Amino acid sequence: MRITPTTLQHEFIGHNAEVVGSPNPSYVGTKGKVLNETRNTLVILHDNKKTTIIKNVAVFHFTMPDGTVVEIDGKIIIGRPENRIKKRIRRRW
Repeated sequence: MRITPTTLQHEFIGHNAEVVGSPNPSYVGTKGKVLNETRNTLVILHDNKKTTIIKNVAVFHFTMPDGTVVEIDGKIIIGRPENRIKKRIRRRW
């Protein structure tokens, strides 16, 4: 799916996410439901444990409610979720 600015403005809490790329090998393969989102981190429920992933160093696959999977670089979604919804995002592609 093509990423649009409105895709980046979605709320990610409650969606399924998977870490597919990171320089930290312990992050890769972490998948589950997003429990919380802060300015710099995502908390994912993985194997019945809360795992905190730093957004800046990870690439995520988010499963949207309609079933599509979107790959998003964590550097793009840095910021508080309530401010990201209001923020205008420049297209860089």
